Amino acid sequence: MKVHVKAFATFREVMDSQFDMDFPKGATIHTLLAELTGKFEGLGELMFAAPGTLRDFVNILKNGRNVHFLAGLDTPLDDGDVIALFPPVAGG
Repeated sequence: MKVHVKAFATFREVMDSQFDMDFPKGATIHTLLAELTGKFEGLGELMFAAPGTLRDFVNILKNGRNVHFLAGLDTPLDDGDVIALFPPVAGG
């Protein structure tokens, strides 16, 4: 199945801003993040506070819905999903 990934803000500094990825049936957000952190050097440090623990305020959206309100990192991927990755953002 094909999933479209979009990266925003500081995530764009270490990875492409948009691209497609192929996954087998049964893949999850966790699967996607494992692939991404293996592919893009430095992404793991930006995204995770500790192994398996996202940094505070990292937001991952599946088709516009925050996965925090779905099944978290266990949220299943479906063919045609659009996954948006937002790092913590500070402002004033």
